[in-house]
Amino acid sequence: MTGKILIVDDQKGVRRLLEELFKKEGWEVNMAMDGKDAIEKVEEKQPDIILMDVKMPNMNGLEASQVILEKHGNIPIIMMTAYGEIEVVKKALDAGVKKCITKPFDIMVLRDMVNSIFNEQTA
Repeated sequence: MTGKILIVDDQKGVRRLLEELFKKEGWEVNMAMDGKDAIEKVEEKQPDIILMDVKMPNMNGLEASQVILEKHGNIPIIMMTAYGEIEVVKKALDAGVKKCITKPFDIMVLRDMVNSIFNEQTA
C-alpha cells in the first residue's frame, strides 16, 4: 500500500522521471514546479511525502519547506540538493526536513529512501 507523493522540481525532465518511477510503484503522484506551487499543492492534495528540489525560481525549496513544515510538521520532506550545498543541507535539516539526497542521485536509492520513510510513518 503506497500513498500520495508530491514531486517539486523546476526541471520538467526530473519531474517526469520521478513521476514515472513512483507511478510504477503504485504511488498517487502530484507535481509542482516551484516552492509557491508546492505550498498550494500541499493544501489541495495533502501528500504523505514530499520530494523537494532546492534551487527553483519564485520560491526555493528551503523556503517552501519551512512554510510547509510550520503548518504540516508531520509531512516528511526529502530535499534534493546539488553537490556541495552543505550549508543548505544543514539549514534544511534544522528546519525539520527528514533527509537530503544529492543530485545526480540514483533513482533506486531515492525510491528506497521514500519507501522506508513512508513505512516508518505508517508503521
